[in-house]
Amino acid sequence: MNTITNFSQLDLQRQYSYADYLTWHFAERVELLRGWIRRMSPAPLSMHQRVAYNLSLNIGDYLRGRPCKLFFAPFDVRLKRPHESGADADITTVVQPDLCVICDLKKN
Repeated sequence: MNTITNFSQLDLQRQYSYADYLTWHFAERVELLRGWIRRMSPAPLSMHQRVAYNLSLNIGDYLRGRPCKLFFAPFDVRLKRPHESGADADITTVVQPDLCVICDLKKN
């Protein structure tokens, strides 16, 4: 599979998988929603950053001593639908949430 270095190389009328997503190497951040490419917003404003920071402090305090872990963006979260095998070529939804709590330690 060829490496994609420019967003214009992608066909926006086509659905993609996580395997495709892994070949994309360009500055612009995107997410996949059921195979469809969605451009992510530019860097968040300071208010957004303050809210994310405060949430991370509170969530971090709550999780202290617990098995769950808190992760910060950018962090790919692959969401497997029931009919998808879990293989990179089958996963069609990949998002990058600001904060992500993982409690199943096999998934981090």
